[in-house]
Amino acid sequence: MNILVTGANGQLGNEMRIVSTKTNDNYIFTDVNEVEGLKTVHLDITDMDSIRKIVKDNDVQAIVNCAAWTNVDACETDPKLAALAEKLNADAPDYLAKAMKEVDGVLIQISTDYVFGKEPYNVPCNPDQKGTPTGVYGTTKLHGEQKIIASGCKYVIIRTAWLYSEFGKNFCKTMLNLTATKPQLKVVFDQCGTPTYALDLANAIVIILDKVKTATDKNEYEGIYHFSNEGVCSWYDFTQMIARISEHTGCDIQPCYSSEYPSPVKRPAYSVLDKRSIKDKFGVKVPYWVDSLEKCIGNIENLKK
Repeated sequence: MNILVTGANGQLGNEMRIVSTKTNDNYIFTDVNEVEGLKTVHLDITDMDSIRKIVKDNDVQAIVNCAAWTNVDACETDPKLAALAEKLNADAPDYLAKAMKEVDGVLIQISTDYVFGKEPYNVPCNPDQKGTPTGVYGTTKLHGEQKIIASGCKYVIIRTAWLYSEFGKNFCKTMLNLTATKPQLKVVFDQCGTPTYALDLANAIVIILDKVKTATDKNEYEGIYHFSNEGVCSWYDFTQMIARISEHTGCDIQPCYSSEYPSPVKRPAYSVLDKRSIKDKFGVKVPYWVDSLEKCIGNIENLKK
């Protein structure tokens, strides 16, 4: 199968590069940015003609869309950036979906827990649950989901949360640095969810692609699914575990309320994702968040050597 990956130089895209080497499929990694040492085909996913051309030239049968505008706070305060978020998070997935519809291919779309949040939850969010975003970012991602479904293409939408990895900027890498260099930190404890190691998500995507490509009826797997690691924690708990695993014992980490760090956007207070359907439908095994965090921090340390 010829599989096109967008946003290939981001966190998930880089993990897709790693897991792709263990498959027999042909991957085409695309991005708008070049990174030294990484083979990347330039693709602007807001340009429908460019998408059609690369799909035709490479006989693409599946697209994994890892690209998105993710600066959550910026889209709330700058109308131009809000428009850009709509373009990248809603219009571009629509174009990718239409391109796959034209060749009877499948689109794997990565969405987010930010499609939830307006209603108070205390149980894991179900994939069939109505989206109630609290800000621009979540709204644009929900629009992307809706446009994909309306396109009529074969699709698998995967909502994830609290993504981290060895690559790029993320909460885990930031806290590794801060707990090593700061005598004290305050971290919010009234926002709960589950961290997601991008490598685990990439492995799940490969399993999904294998199921879809061998299915007699590719519509069998169509739908919205959730994937994050197992368990639940607050950002405070996440930071404590990062410090414990990395043995950064010199930092006094204290819990605080979200109200102590005012933000332009109201983040979901509880966005644990219900993963039963992705486990039942695809046989995906979901690691516990602490086990995955240990692996990621070990990989980060190895990269420094």
